[in-house]
Amino acid sequence: MSDQASVRYLVEDVDQAVKFYVEQLGFEVVFDAAPDFVMVSRGPLRLMLNVVGGSGGASQPMPDGRVPEPGGWSRFQLTVEDLDSEVERLRSGGASFRNDIVRGIGGSQILLEDPSGNAIELFEPLNR
Repeated sequence: MSDQASVRYLVEDVDQAVKFYVEQLGFEVVFDAAPDFVMVSRGPLRLMLNVVGGSGGASQPMPDGRVPEPGGWSRFQLTVEDLDSEVERLRSGGASFRNDIVRGIGGSQILLEDPSGNAIELFEPLNR
């Protein structure tokens, strides 16, 4: 098995999503079939970005008529060293968040949104 994990996100605009993930979160483009699909990666994570209504199979209607759309609650987690600083940097660049920083028993987290409303959890583990 591969040491990589893949996540697929539906997006409204592939170019806008790629710009966000590359410029704001440090991903690299590994496969470009824009405007319908681009794959980006960061470490062992491959993120597949499919445009809604594109030519690929990922955004085609389901047999019961439901249509896949961006912006759900599933997310992947990126670990950061200083969550407060990272949030400040992203906010100054115009990023949107679903909530404020939540501090819990294992660390602190916040939900960042990509340009299509998909969630990315930024997490700073508690130093023990």
